[in-house]
Amino acid sequence: MKQIQELEVANKRVLMRVDFNVPMDASGAITDDTRIRGVLPTVRYLIDRGARLVLCSHCGRPKGQAQAKYSLASAARRLGELLGKTVVMAPDCMGEESMALARAMQAGDVLLLENLRFHPEEQKNEPAFAQALAAFGDCYVNDAFAVSHRADASVAGVTQYFTEKAAGLLLYKEIDFFNRAVINPARPLAAILGGAKVSSKLSAIHNMLDRVDSMIIGGAMANTFLKAQGVGIGRSLVEDDLLDTAKDLLLYAKQKGVVISLPVDFVVADAFSAEAETKVVGLSEVPPEWMILDIGPATEAAFDKALRGVKTVVWNGPMGAFEMAPFAGGSLAMVRAVLACGALSIVGGGDTNALVNQAGAGDKVSYMSTGGGAFLELMEGKALPGVTALD
Repeated sequence: MKQIQELEVANKRVLMRVDFNVPMDASGAITDDTRIRGVLPTVRYLIDRGARLVLCSHCGRPKGQAQAKYSLASAARRLGELLGKTVVMAPDCMGEESMALARAMQAGDVLLLENLRFHPEEQKNEPAFAQALAAFGDCYVNDAFAVSHRADASVAGVTQYFTEKAAGLLLYKEIDFFNRAVINPARPLAAILGGAKVSSKLSAIHNMLDRVDSMIIGGAMANTFLKAQGVGIGRSLVEDDLLDTAKDLLLYAKQKGVVISLPVDFVVADAFSAEAETKVVGLSEVPPEWMILDIGPATEAAFDKALRGVKTVVWNGPMGAFEMAPFAGGSLAMVRAVLACGALSIVGGGDTNALVNQAGAGDKVSYMSTGGGAFLELMEGKALPGVTALD
């Protein structure tokens, strides 16, 4: 995979895929500019070397129709503020008017095309759309790891129309850290998996069992593994159709010599509410009409102990309903345990990143991946279309 340092970009139009799918409030103001800040090193690198930079991105789910609330105009303004220069906003990602703006660019200029997903052809990866998009650049850079698991026109299809194409600094860093964490890790390697559903991480669990030395499973997905072992879980979220699968995974882990740590106590509540009555109970002590919403203190201690001595940690998914204060303790304790073990730590996924930021530890873990789905697909052992297209 070629890096941008290998491209000659002076006075060339560089079409660069970024991920400016940022959260906005009702007024259209950006509430979190993390993804915009993430590509600043690549943007600055290119404009400092005289590139004429044409950025393209999607925002939200406009379903192939132009909608003002999904415009990238706010992203253009914010990027301009961060760069200290004007970022021109194109009226569309297609058409003569936008192309005229691209042709008029001077070295160091930045142009942002309007939302790619205003056109249904983007997600259908239609060749004519990809070719028209490619006309905006002399070379291509992908710096949008978060969408690199999707074979969209701007991610995969467009690359066949360029002989010069490369990974941006952010994309390359994502792949480099993942390789250091999973493909060639310092051992022992531990995986932490949480969140709501086993089904969403089934392939990741199986693939990681071939690679890790130990695994911690928490969050609601642990309920399925517990119930598969005969533990009563009350009204807790569970995937009954995956009980046999959970048993098979536990057996597979045993055959591979991988130690799986599951919760041994819980914070339970009589309702899914921050105002609900709560208490801490042990295994098989969950009241029939109550639900598990966090791991308990004994589990926190056990998970902390399980991480002692590991050299690499990969984490995806919280330990409970951390968005409600009464059920955030276990997830926050896991952040502390990850930091305390001193390992190379890579975390990924929207909820996990939000949790780590909530704990004030965003700058303390080794790396926070910008991609949820892409991060998970790498954990599943899948190739990412946006990465393979750069080969």
